[in-house]
Amino acid sequence: MVIKNVSLETVIGVKSKIPENQLPELVFAGKSNVGKSSLINSLMNRKSLARISAQPGKTQTINYYNINQELYFVDLPGYGYAKVSLEEKQRWGKMVERYLRTSKQIRAVFLLTDIRHEPSANDRQMYEWILSNGYHPIIVATKLDKIKRSQLQKHLRMISKGLGADKQTILIPFSASSNQGRDEIYALIDRLMSDAGAASEGTGKEEL
Repeated sequence: MVIKNVSLETVIGVKSKIPENQLPELVFAGKSNVGKSSLINSLMNRKSLARISAQPGKTQTINYYNINQELYFVDLPGYGYAKVSLEEKQRWGKMVERYLRTSKQIRAVFLLTDIRHEPSANDRQMYEWILSNGYHPIIVATKLDKIKRSQLQKHLRMISKGLGADKQTILIPFSASSNQGRDEIYALIDRLMSDAGAASEGTGKEEL
């Protein structure tokens, strides 16, 4: 995957209509402070287009980044921040659920977890929620540089077990500081786009 141009094209809030995009959408979900903006910036090869909020849980919008006029990275708001009120969490949940159920262009959902820790109750809930909406999450274990190389497999098993993931679940360790894991994610995106193109050619339209 070669990034030629990117732009923040659409930002929607809780009362906004879900855009009827014609390009494939790759979705990124994760709790506050998991490094989601850092991952997206790394993939876009930009330092700060996806803003890293100084106040976790504050950003409650869905952001659409147009990549090469070929696809969208869709950044969901971070979840699980303790200081966010229950009412705000419920509004966020309804917005995200509406997006997952309404968009016809979602090709994959990436769920980010912190490789250092067991998945939280919110992580497990999000994993199951994504499954219940018909998608099989791709797990990205962030902050790889924070653990020793000898601990990698142990921590990956911890995350897989903690989420209740099956053997078919893709699990990619990633470091924003070194970009380790980025090429693997790029290769996966290329396969997803290739599969989407093949489905479109075979049916005359794009399919999930």
